[in-house]
Amino acid sequence: MSPHITLATAGRILRQLRHDRRTVALLLVVPALLLTLLYFMYDGSGATFDRIALIMLGIFPFVIMFLVTSIAMLRERTSGTLERLLTTPLGKLDLLFGYGLAFGLAAALQGAVATGAAYWLLGLQTTGNAGLVVLIAVVNAVLGVALGLFCSAFARTEFQAVQFLPVVVVPQILLCGLFVPREQMVGWLEGISNALPLTYAIEALAQVGISADTTATMWRDLVIVAGATVIALVLAAATLRRRTP
Repeated sequence: MSPHITLATAGRILRQLRHDRRTVALLLVVPALLLTLLYFMYDGSGATFDRIALIMLGIFPFVIMFLVTSIAMLRERTSGTLERLLTTPLGKLDLLFGYGLAFGLAAALQGAVATGAAYWLLGLQTTGNAGLVVLIAVVNAVLGVALGLFCSAFARTEFQAVQFLPVVVVPQILLCGLFVPREQMVGWLEGISNALPLTYAIEALAQVGISADTTATMWRDLVIVAGATVIALVLAAATLRRRTP
């Protein structure tokens, strides 16, 4: 893998993204609008809003980046762009890590906008620092990018790519501890929850919600999520096809 080629790939993707206004709106505006919806749903129940909104600051980027990247990579294959790119010195890892870097930068902007809206416009209150919330949201968004790239290899159409959402994303949301504390789950469900990377991202956000200082649990969770991201990118490179008929 060449850092120069990876950076060039990331630059190409960012230029494409800049001219796609609908995707930019999806990345930057939709999370803030959904948080606003939550605010009015829990109007008058500040503590409940604080808990749910904090977790959603990690879930929204994860879901949106999964959708955007899985469809974007599928389009590169079906249009023949990927086949042409891979005739150049560009390697699969260069391409996929370039995607991860480009959408990681987009996720940083997305996280900053959503977190700023949550804290300054909607009155979100947490014991920990808002900067840590942005950091965790970005790491979680890149995880969504990596899983989206991996799943796109098994799809032939955009509809099939979207079908991976209830298979890969929804179970992680259901089992991350948002609805039922993990320790209260049936043993086998808790075991599955412990194997899912989103669980650790949500746990890291919960640590920010209750602790003014960074904790060893939070850093451990971030390392686990980052490790899962790298594994997903490597698997995506191993399964990536040059072209989809």
